[in-house]
Amino acid sequence: MLPKKAKTCLPLRIPPQIIAAKKVFVANAGGEDSPLYTGGRDRAYNQFYAAMKTWGRYEIVSSPGEADLLYEIQFVLAPFSRQVLKGDSIGPDWADPQFRLVIRDAKTNAALWVILEHAPMAILQGNRDKNFDEALAKLIDAAQSLLRSRSPPGLCLPTEMLPYYSLRVLR
Repeated sequence: MLPKKAKTCLPLRIPPQIIAAKKVFVANAGGEDSPLYTGGRDRAYNQFYAAMKTWGRYEIVSSPGEADLLYEIQFVLAPFSRQVLKGDSIGPDWADPQFRLVIRDAKTNAALWVILEHAPMAILQGNRDKNFDEALAKLIDAAQSLLRSRSPPGLCLPTEMLPYYSLRVLR
C-alpha cells in the first residue's frame, strides 16, 4: 500500500485593509421575506449587526463615508433545481438558504473578501430557525477568524491548484 501524499498549501493572504481597519459600516444587502423563517427580512442584518457590536473589534459607524470597511450582509433562498418527470416536478419547492457577507474597501468599493455560509433546510419551523442561527454564527466566526491570525485555520491555496488560481476551504 502506497503512503498518502501529504497536502501542501500556501496560506492565504488577508488583505491589509481588513487587518488595519478601525471603523466599519454594516450594510443590509437584502433578505428574503419568507414564511419559512421568523424575524422578517431584516433578521440576518439585525443579528449580524448585534454580533459586530458585541465583538467590539471595530467602531460601527452610521455612514459608509466614515468607514474603513463596508460589511454587506445578505440572506437569500437560492432556488434549488427540481427533478422533472414527464413534465411534472417531483416533491416540494425547496431552496438553498444561504448567507453572503462581502467585505469591501470603503474607499475603492473593491470586494476584499467574500464569505458564503449555507443553512440546512428543515421541515419544522423551530429547526429552520435553529439552522439559520447556527449558519449565521458560523459566518460571523469565519469573519472574525480573519483577524485572529494572518491566515485563518483551514484556509489555504493548495499548491496543486496554483495554476488554476482556485481557492478552496479545507475543513
